[in-house]
Amino acid sequence: MISIFLYSCEEVILGEEAPNSPLQNFEILWNDFDRHYSLFEVRGINWKQLYQIYRPKVTDDLSDEELWKVMTEMVEHLDDSHTTLYNGNIKYKSGYALNEQSTAEFSPELLLSKYIANKTEVGSEDELFFGKVKDKNIGYIYLGTMDGDNPSVMDEIIKNFENTEAIILDLRQNSGGDDRYSARIAQAFSDGVHEIYSVQTRNGKGYNDFDEKNIYYTQFDGDNSYTKPVIVLTDRKTISAGEVFLLHMKAFDQVIQIGDTTAGDFSTVSNMRFLLNGWRYVYSIQQFLLPNGRSLDGIGHVPEIYVKNTEYTVNNNTDLVVEKALDYLLQQHGIE
Repeated sequence: MISIFLYSCEEVILGEEAPNSPLQNFEILWNDFDRHYSLFEVRGINWKQLYQIYRPKVTDDLSDEELWKVMTEMVEHLDDSHTTLYNGNIKYKSGYALNEQSTAEFSPELLLSKYIANKTEVGSEDELFFGKVKDKNIGYIYLGTMDGDNPSVMDEIIKNFENTEAIILDLRQNSGGDDRYSARIAQAFSDGVHEIYSVQTRNGKGYNDFDEKNIYYTQFDGDNSYTKPVIVLTDRKTISAGEVFLLHMKAFDQVIQIGDTTAGDFSTVSNMRFLLNGWRYVYSIQQFLLPNGRSLDGIGHVPEIYVKNTEYTVNNNTDLVVEKALDYLLQQHGIE
């Protein structure tokens, strides 16, 4: 439970029993974000202006439903699905609507019925399977999350594909997970060691107060690496550690991204936070920066070739993203 309660944008009350009221819960949430959320500057958010807009909407006469509406509308401006509010069994993710919409634009059943043969599931890993594109010497790997027991299994998969002409690596609907897992999977495609990003954690009252940078590099094992053409497929729901994986992959010369722009949500989240009324929440506490100082938070990885499915095209038995990848391999590499 929080022991320091914030009564207004300017005032702090210490050592008092704060009332469990809509106003007090709003103040706790706003001030906690103000002191610890890491991406106001990166995402171009004027958090103090949002206080001026939403604080007048809160009175102690609000119902729980009305207070929830005010809080979620305010947090929606962050467009950051690593920021999540929980009200009992109800969960709200900031900026998640487009991510959720993309679920209908991807069909594993269509992939397996029309495009992929000889599917092999990897039992030790979550949502990892591989096969070959039908009637072509092209490998296919689906990676739906960055969690599992043995990411080095990707080395064995790559050995199965050593005689293929290219690989399509499908990250659509990848829900994220562990950044270390991402790095180890990416090692199987590495062409060398590259500086790719740094991470800083917010550590002060100022919106630009961060600790020292931790710099991250791609991993490399020259004896186990696939350096033929690799097409990475993405959609709006490719997120978090899936996007960190792309930071690794896009450092390699043989890799190209085809599909939709990814979610743009990189940061590690806070520990669970609590309000007096029992609601809970988490938020972003870090910033990920490219070597040139830019951040992709709120932007995402923009593909070299943009194409996306619609629910209509999927229902009509066509995966436009896979079709574009195959066309690219034919036009650019002569791979039929």
